[in-house]
Amino acid sequence: MPENLLPNPTASPATLLPEEPEVTAALAADAPVSSVVLSHPSSSLAWALLADEAWARGATLESYAYARVGYHRGLDALRKAGWRGAGPVPWSHGPNRGVLRALFALRRAASAIEEPGEPERLTEFLDASDPEALRALTAGE
Repeated sequence: MPENLLPNPTASPATLLPEEPEVTAALAADAPVSSVVLSHPSSSLAWALLADEAWARGATLESYAYARVGYHRGLDALRKAGWRGAGPVPWSHGPNRGVLRALFALRRAASAIEEPGEPERLTEFLDASDPEALRALTAGE
């Protein structure tokens, strides 16, 4: 049987978040992550990095809280970009990495505090967004 090469009209298109040039410039200039969050509180990338800093110093609950904020800011950004609760969020698109990093940080902290069902739900969310994200983030841990 021949393969159907027509696009699937029911498939969700990839969501591509916009660049955050002010955030990336501040981070590239080695601004403290907390000051980047204060200047750009809607940036899921800044919140994810703050969660990573807390995690690195063993502050699991702080990491969880920062990651939870980053997750919600990421959902806001995804919805604003046309995401409807499903569909790819490619890791290969740099601006998407903030929300994917926040998801990963929340998954990690939720697992550490043994939050029932949350690590599995977040793993499914990451896999549905882009399986490469979980591979890349796990390798970078």
